[in-house]
Amino acid sequence: MSMEDLYQEIILDHYRKPHNRAPSLEDEDVHVHHSNPLCGDEMDLRLRVVDDRVDAVVFDGEGCSISQASASAMSDVVTGRDLKDALDLAEDFRKMMHGDEPARADDLGDGIAFQGVAKFPVRVKCALLGWMAVRDAIESYEQGASAHTVTHEE
Repeated sequence: MSMEDLYQEIILDHYRKPHNRAPSLEDEDVHVHHSNPLCGDEMDLRLRVVDDRVDAVVFDGEGCSISQASASAMSDVVTGRDLKDALDLAEDFRKMMHGDEPARADDLGDGIAFQGVAKFPVRVKCALLGWMAVRDAIESYEQGASAHTVTHEE
């Protein structure tokens, strides 16, 4: 099995059996809504923070396999990390989606499987949806906000 085939299998597995997909989160600290008006992907992301760490993150929404699978992989990667580290990983993923080599490939977990998506510019926005939502949720939390709506246009 080639690396590309393995990555496709990881993406399909996250799409078919998404991790941390839920419509609500008990004791959430922040809720953001992101949408991609170009393709119609929508995502609600809820975040709970304990001691400056991502205690839990859940997402729900409608979208293509790439957006939903990427959000699933992201939720695994950021859960348990301190806020700055989670933001750094979201930025590393964003850069990877724009063609840069990831600085922390091992820390991206299954997120590394989306590296090939960078070859398809129209799909990059899909892969980034959940990662940019968690970035905005963390930044909102740090600014003291509890919820806001953002139209994602990466």
